[in-house]
Amino acid sequence: MRGLWPLCFALGAVAAAAAGGRLSAERSAVWGPGLRAEATLPARYFYVQAVDAEGQRFTSSPGENAFQVKITAPEEQFTRVGVQVLDRKDGSFLVRYRMYASYNSLKIEIKTGDKHVAKSPYILKGPIYHENCDCPQEEGSAWLEEMNCPESIPQIQRDLANFPIVDPDKIAKEIPQRFGQRQSLCHYTIKDNEVYIKTYGEHVGFRIFMDAILLSLTRKVKMPDVEFFVNLGDWPLEKKKSPQNLHPIFSWCGSSESKDIVMPTYDLTDSVLETMGRVSLDMMSVQANTGPSWEDKNTTAFWRGRDSRKERLELVKLSRKYPELIDAAFTNFFFFKHDESLYGPIVKHISFFDFFKYKYQINIDGTVAAYRLPYLLAGNSVVLKQDSIYYEHFYNELQPWKHYIPFKSDLSDLLEKLQWAKDHDEEAKNIAKSGQEFARNNLMGDHIFCYYFKLFQEYASLQVSEPKIRDGMEKVQQPEDDLFPCTCHRKKAKDEL
Repeated sequence: MRGLWPLCFALGAVAAAAAGGRLSAERSAVWGPGLRAEATLPARYFYVQAVDAEGQRFTSSPGENAFQVKITAPEEQFTRVGVQVLDRKDGSFLVRYRMYASYNSLKIEIKTGDKHVAKSPYILKGPIYHENCDCPQEEGSAWLEEMNCPESIPQIQRDLANFPIVDPDKIAKEIPQRFGQRQSLCHYTIKDNEVYIKTYGEHVGFRIFMDAILLSLTRKVKMPDVEFFVNLGDWPLEKKKSPQNLHPIFSWCGSSESKDIVMPTYDLTDSVLETMGRVSLDMMSVQANTGPSWEDKNTTAFWRGRDSRKERLELVKLSRKYPELIDAAFTNFFFFKHDESLYGPIVKHISFFDFFKYKYQINIDGTVAAYRLPYLLAGNSVVLKQDSIYYEHFYNELQPWKHYIPFKSDLSDLLEKLQWAKDHDEEAKNIAKSGQEFARNNLMGDHIFCYYFKLFQEYASLQVSEPKIRDGMEKVQQPEDDLFPCTCHRKKAKDEL
């Protein structure tokens, strides 16, 4: 698990409730990728763990203003950096900051009262680039090391095992013939770290999510030359029993009945790129909005959503039959006829953060996998997850009864599983904690960037002909509306050679 604070410290410290402990600036711990200059992310982040004078770590909040964080560029008159200190209510804090300009160095001061915490101030020696700076690391292996990426990712290995070789010339011809008329597809080529695209089908608006992550990647690291097809629809395309030759199709959702190559969902990807920007729900903000403590949560199971699957109708009917056990209601009807006598009235949307007022979260498929699962796991409620043929890029690393409570796809044992959770409160609490730890250590922004780069790197190595900029492709341009353009030291050094 990456992202964990020093293991020896965690094991050596006695976890203690913070009631009588006095916060120690010296003993508190600070760690994370946001303390490394070279780890460029849209929003950088690090952690602070509160520890008392006896060396015991706090397990509840020492107060949301316990730590003050100031980030400055010592050589500049103004520092254009937004900072947020997020109280995770478990004795730890997540500090995130988004840079709007690049700097030669940054000074990160973390204080409690007038005392510096741990080894504060932290000096990041740059250059330190902001998200819009186009300054790729030339060596993929160096970037992987800088980002602390894992050596291998099991889901990528599983997906690519179906394609021992990839022939770009062959797929460039065959995939549009096979899928181009009926499906919404993007045909991408990355050549010399520039992104090119040709679209197929009517509904290609979702290309903006794929364009955005590819452009962000190419600003950070030199991508391998690679040619591939992305499915913009909900459902995976390449059926396992397909009589035709298998074709490599990249999709945001996989299934046990298909052989698509799975990427992180557009929703999770967008939340990483737009953290501290356009989106309010992301893997960091949710950690500071997990609702009341476990003991103080409402003991009703909770669900809100639209009518995108038959089982969702059954869930709402179940809720109306057992309102003391389940609070489930529709916020929208689109796919089925709305019969108010069966399903009750449509209810108003509530903030996702308000979900965590409830101890039990029900996760049930929509058209495909329900893309809210990363955020549900990151809360401190326990997730009851429907058995499903569909999966996101991380589902196969989750373990039932460790990270979530499973229930059958037809909901026939949901009430039984809910009763189990009520009768085994401590075990349910531990499952919630394990799910939360999984989300914190596997679904943050750096993990998502690592996944994409490793996926394209390993896919590129399977190519047996040269990726080409095909007829009809257009270049996807980098954004030019940056208020504070950067000077890339790598490009400068290259020009001087």
